Amino acid sequence: MHEFRSLKFLDLFQSLFRSIHIDYSVMRKILEMKLLMDQRRVPVIFSNDMSKKRKEGNQFLKSLGIYALYGLVLIPFLFIGDNYMFQMSIVFGIAMFILMTSLISDFSAVLLDVRDKAILNTKPVNARTINTAKVIHIMIYMSMLTGAFIGIPAIVMLFTQGILYFLVFLIDMVFLLLFIIAITALIYIFILRFFSGDRLKDIINYVQILLSVGIVVGYQIVIRVFDFDVFDIGYQFSYWHLLLPPAWFAAPFEFFINGNSAASIIVLALCAVIIPFLSISVYYRMMPAFERNLQKLLDSTAKTGRRKRLAEQVFEKLLCSSKEEKLFFRFSSAMMRQERDFKLKVYPSLGMAFIFPFIFLFNELNNGTFAELAASNAYFNIYFSCIMIGSVVYMLKFSENYKGGWIFYVAPIHNPSTMYEATLKAFIVKLYLPVYILLSVIFVSIFSVRILPDLVIVLVTVILFTLISYKLLNNDDFAFTKPIESMQMQGGNTAVLFILMALVGVFAAIHYFMSKMEYGVYIYLVVLSIATIIAWKFVWKRNNYRK
Repeated sequence: MHEFRSLKFLDLFQSLFRSIHIDYSVMRKILEMKLLMDQRRVPVIFSNDMSKKRKEGNQFLKSLGIYALYGLVLIPFLFIGDNYMFQMSIVFGIAMFILMTSLISDFSAVLLDVRDKAILNTKPVNARTINTAKVIHIMIYMSMLTGAFIGIPAIVMLFTQGILYFLVFLIDMVFLLLFIIAITALIYIFILRFFSGDRLKDIINYVQILLSVGIVVGYQIVIRVFDFDVFDIGYQFSYWHLLLPPAWFAAPFEFFINGNSAASIIVLALCAVIIPFLSISVYYRMMPAFERNLQKLLDSTAKTGRRKRLAEQVFEKLLCSSKEEKLFFRFSSAMMRQERDFKLKVYPSLGMAFIFPFIFLFNELNNGTFAELAASNAYFNIYFSCIMIGSVVYMLKFSENYKGGWIFYVAPIHNPSTMYEATLKAFIVKLYLPVYILLSVIFVSIFSVRILPDLVIVLVTVILFTLISYKLLNNDDFAFTKPIESMQMQGGNTAVLFILMALVGVFAAIHYFMSKMEYGVYIYLVVLSIATIIAWKFVWKRNNYRK
């Protein structure tokens, strides 16, 4: 059996494990088997067409090169002035975003794994050994991922900032890693305490989605902690900064490198040390209860007789012309509603679609008053809600239950294109329309009813843009018929995605210039509506599916 270097390193600390009553030899064997089995797992970040071309070896290790490239983003912030609170808050904000999203996407399955219980619980292995093996398993991979991510920036720090800066950074990253693992686990512990069965799985899915969105929002908050001048960046402490983990981990640099011994800096620096240790200690103490509650994931509370939502029925009758199309609309709606892996991939994008317009609105508000904002053309920022549509439409091809897709190729479907036509309608109604309506209500409350025609234009643009995205990305595949493991975009699809994002800018620019003309908005609305109707009919008549 392959001997893992991480286990050889772990052997150096076996006496420490035995001192806390952990059967080290058994724990090592469990870890060895887990690490061996992990070689089959494809990380989310590196699942590029793996279904067609499965390669030998540990796919996780091969994905570390991509994280090393991500780490290059940190380097420019090391040379922005000498305000370490600013520099390192940004650096640790980015690190938290990358590492925590990786933990959520790739390692939540490890953290919540119950498959090995049927084997281990029947053997003379104590619970503490099993639980410790799980924690070490996650820490091994997260340590390798962190090392790849910060490797190049750390070397740059060593040669440009000195040995003290380098050492403080490495120690800070250890505490950050402990904090990320512990806080993610504690959130799951809290959720497991109150829910069970299928409902619990849904709750965990939504927590993962909210964490993904919340990390991006938190990154924006960190940016706004600082007062920017062109060449001067100032930091002014406020008590609410104690709630920002990146500020905790930046404080040691300000204390040790800049010699800033202000009480606020000392308190923040202590938070960087105490809270990670406290979090991991609480998690370790609660781990037995956590493992017991994980049994709830094995419960299957099947939902029978779920009545169809009234809104779904109304849209089905309004938008679908044939019985076949109505059937596919119901099927697509159910897939979008029930598939947890699909929601985990898609819902964060929808969250970004909702948040991005407000990020740019806040930037506008920083440069003027609310009255000036309400009288401006800043409502065009709503177009930022459209840039995610291309990636979401691309994801409609994939499903964890893709093996059932053969039915579409053998069933007597009168018009195969009806399937994707109904799927796109279901996407607009079930996924994008709620975001659009909420954004529209908020924007009307800010900019008044004068923007109602513009909002209608945005909705028509979304329909046309969805159709264009489908034509460029999904033109020859049935929906939900590809393995979700192959979701990662290939180079060609990534290029198309960027083109689609640029196309959103083109639509926004045309809308803006037409708004400067008298009755231009209404003329553009009529022309755009006619173009969308013609394009919709043309695409489905000309569409050919693979046989």
